[in-house]
Amino acid sequence: MIRVWDPVVRFFHWGLAACFALAWLTAEEVQGAHEWLGYAAAALVALRVVWGLTGSHYARFAQFVRGPGAVAAYLRDMATGRERRYVGHNPAGAAMIVALLLSMAGTAWTGWLMAEPERQVLLPAIVAPAFADEDGEGEHGEGRGDGAVEEVHEALANLMLVLVVLHLGGVALASMRHRENLARSMVTGLKRPAEPGDVA
Repeated sequence: MIRVWDPVVRFFHWGLAACFALAWLTAEEVQGAHEWLGYAAAALVALRVVWGLTGSHYARFAQFVRGPGAVAAYLRDMATGRERRYVGHNPAGAAMIVALLLSMAGTAWTGWLMAEPERQVLLPAIVAPAFADEDGEGEHGEGRGDGAVEEVHEALANLMLVLVVLHLGGVALASMRHRENLARSMVTGLKRPAEPGDVA
């Protein structure tokens, strides 16, 4: 076995999973906890971006992020059961990571905007008027104009949930196809080395 996932990658992965799950569960009931979980998720995303530029070999974006053509080719191979095993992230997994990071960042940012009405001045001038109600008041009649921001926040959170389900399905499929427990490898950091035909 070889070490593939370093402690920072594993801490980020499970930390973000926990933050998202707990934030989802506290969204309507415990607003203070929900907000702090959002801040924690945003900090984890920032950590992952920095680590994706400066971290260990398999953590770096340059090692695993591929263009749309490579992702499409991998998905075609996967549909026919001919995809190659990757020691690190495969192209579909890499695209999922980018999608999850962007969705989580957007969810955290819109949540941060909602927490304080004056923060919405940070919205681009072309976008801000679209977020105001016709009478200039917010959803609660406070002049906040944050009804649409809240809708975007909820839409991004729902998108995150869909992406998480797809991610789990992809992990399960790859684990079966390549005879390795990918969830366990994200706990231990260990995977079997590259074999003939694998991508190291």
